[in-house]
Amino acid sequence: MNVRNCRVCGRIFNYVAGPGICPKCREESEAKFQDVKKFIQDHHNADIREVAEECDVTTNQIRQWIREERLEFSADSPVQIACEKCGEMIRSGRFCEKCKQQMANGFNEAIRPKRGQQVQKPDTQKGGHDRMRFL
Repeated sequence: MNVRNCRVCGRIFNYVAGPGICPKCREESEAKFQDVKKFIQDHHNADIREVAEECDVTTNQIRQWIREERLEFSADSPVQIACEKCGEMIRSGRFCEKCKQQMANGFNEAIRPKRGQQVQKPDTQKGGHDRMRFL
């Protein structure tokens, strides 16, 4: 059993997975998220400060929900955050589409062997040391 203290209220709880907060604080956080989501749907042009004041949450919490892609603002909304790689303004997530594509291409290139480079297979014929033996 993994027991931890809640990062928000300090209560002891049985930790299973996810953020290190107790079930009660998680429920309260989810309720605040739903309030923020409803407020944004009703007030398309509200900025982050207005949403934070009206819903009694911090601007950092709203930014975290945007980065987690739980919240996304409409195209006409003044709310945008910076891409973590290039700084371009985006409405949701951590990276802009251009940076996502560059990273995906980089990952694909990293796992592919270079042209003209052959993958070396271990030579099991020399000396027979790598062969399986039965007794």
